[in-house]
Amino acid sequence: MAELARDEEFTAFVTSRAVWLRRVAYLLCADWHRADDLVQESITKLYLHWGRVSRAENPDGYARAVLVNAFLAEQRTAWWRRTRPTARPPEQSPPPEADLAVSLDLREALAALPPRQRATVVLRYYCDLSVEQTAAAMGCSNGNVKSQSSRALDALRRSALLRPAGRSEA
Repeated sequence: MAELARDEEFTAFVTSRAVWLRRVAYLLCADWHRADDLVQESITKLYLHWGRVSRAENPDGYARAVLVNAFLAEQRTAWWRRTRPTARPPEQSPPPEADLAVSLDLREALAALPPRQRATVVLRYYCDLSVEQTAAAMGCSNGNVKSQSSRALDALRRSALLRPAGRSEA
């Protein structure tokens, strides 16, 4: 009986967070299929440790940390280096909801960032985490989060994708 209640609690948690986890995963990897794989891997890990997750002060933060760690671990694997997509990936399935041109440009510029910078930007500005919360989620120091954020924002500011038409870099 306790296991049934545990599974129902886990199912309710995942059902309520699935869309959010998928969006965060997409912002990290810029590919809806990989985002689905990252979410699935994260959900599996959450299920295996549900006792710990359900007792956590912030289960959403725990889930987000698992997702970011899965993304960063994938970036370090030999498989990722061998199968890394080209600069221009093949046509992808459209996202479930319509995107504006600005949103697409931002996503493309975000995808051009190195993985740790991208993770930092997503956690800090999309998930609205503090420097300390981001450092905890990524398993690094506050100073590392600050330097990664600074470098990422500088790169995004320099990105030709995000400059208004007709303006050149000064």
